[in-house]
Amino acid sequence: MQHSKLRISGKEKMQFMGNLSTMLKAGIPILEAIDSLLEEAKGNLSIILQTIKDDLRAGTVINKSLMKFPETFDKVTVNLIKAAEEAGNLEVALKDAQESLQKEMEFSDKVRSALMYPSFVLLIFFSVMLTMLIVVMPRVPQVFKRLNMDLPLMTRIMIKSSEILTTHYLLIGSGLFVFILGVVIFYKYNRRAVSNAIFSLPILSGLMRQIDLTKFSSSMTLLLGSGLPIVACLDLAEEVVIKTDLYKLLIEAKSKVMAGEKLADGLRSDKNLVSGIIVKLIEVGERTGTLQQSMKDVSEMLDYEVTKQLNKSTSVLEPVMLVFVGLTVGTIMMAIIGPMYGLISNVTPR
Repeated sequence: MQHSKLRISGKEKMQFMGNLSTMLKAGIPILEAIDSLLEEAKGNLSIILQTIKDDLRAGTVINKSLMKFPETFDKVTVNLIKAAEEAGNLEVALKDAQESLQKEMEFSDKVRSALMYPSFVLLIFFSVMLTMLIVVMPRVPQVFKRLNMDLPLMTRIMIKSSEILTTHYLLIGSGLFVFILGVVIFYKYNRRAVSNAIFSLPILSGLMRQIDLTKFSSSMTLLLGSGLPIVACLDLAEEVVIKTDLYKLLIEAKSKVMAGEKLADGLRSDKNLVSGIIVKLIEVGERTGTLQQSMKDVSEMLDYEVTKQLNKSTSVLEPVMLVFVGLTVGTIMMAIIGPMYGLISNVTPR
């Protein structure tokens, strides 16, 4: 039975790989190890383990079982385990995959933490906007009609927006739902195109390229350590890249490697995408036969750079967002209070 859409959390996957590696290293047969893991597994993990168990009993290697779950085990992990099974060091590969996944999760946590504050501020902002338009603004026209006064343009815009929102809320809500659903479906089938469009924005473009290079170099470190040929490693590692321009550069670099040239020469063709120091580190690794270590050094260096850039961007973005929210809310308040203040200021004492 195929379960191609089945997923487990990163934590579950990390525990599965780590525990299986530990038991195999202790000399426990793989089928017995899977049985032990299955006793405590729940949900989707138990389905995955049961599938692996059934396949092992039928004589199928574990990497083919993992291929049945592409949403959980990516091509890099599957091919890493395949190479390890052929070399007879599965426990080592599983441990390496666990450590790589842990680093990837820590890296993702850094990105999420950096985005948490701006997301929270935007949520508060839209909540205040909706409250003002739905609760406060509908009462304002009644007051101004009684006073029979001319309203400023901003006040009229706010009143009209509130009127549209409260009168056609079902139509607007349905349209918004259909739009979000359409975006989700389009993203599902065109993930690279959507992600590339989002991350091509001026503020995000450079950062996303650094993240892509970090993931690429980390995957290359893992794959090279498994003993796979460099072309096979490039073929798998390029799939983790989101930015189209960098993806095309990696494909071009792979073609040059297949033609007998060095990887560094292929990456050197566009200095705007891959910096000179990264190319130099890779070049030294190729020349000295330590490409895996060079890729690891590149990954660690980029991890540090991305973390620093995220912190810097967040520290700049926070005050900008606060000023933007303050000005917007202040403008809305002035659209309400301004006409009243103008009326009061025009009243002359007897």
